Amino acid sequence: MPSFDIVSKVDAQTLDNAINNAKKEILNRFDFNGSKSTIDLDKKTNVITIVTEDDMRLKAIEGSIISRMMKQNLDPKSLNFGDEHHASGNMIRKEISIKEGLDKEAAKKVVAKIKASGLKVQPAIMDDQVRVTAKKIDDLQAVISLCRNEDFDQPLQFINMRN
Repeated sequence: MPSFDIVSKVDAQTLDNAINNAKKEILNRFDFNGSKSTIDLDKKTNVITIVTEDDMRLKAIEGSIISRMMKQNLDPKSLNFGDEHHASGNMIRKEISIKEGLDKEAAKKVVAKIKASGLKVQPAIMDDQVRVTAKKIDDLQAVISLCRNEDFDQPLQFINMRN
């Protein structure tokens, strides 16, 4: 039976390129001249750490990261903005985590939406992904179209289309 998987993943190399481009942009901006702002990406834990002097610069760095991600075709919905913490002195630290995989609530929303559509498909939650099987490929393509038009607060990718 034809099937495919619905996942939520971020390409690590593309994310790294986006963060490096944001770093270069921040270094070259006039309003960051003499600033001690830093942007670090921890590839093992998928956490971006921003350290800067004030809220204005923090918002500018966040905007730069989001715009660079969009230029690299990464969805900014995969960013989970944490709280701001005061680091040593007058510095502000903010950690942004990257959402990887579908969490249980998002997977349940996807399955409920697919079942409510009335299409003759069988969605099943498998760890951090949803597998959809059907007798016809046309039904699977209708599910993909349905999920692309819906907002699940996470970017979705459709992989492993099998016949």
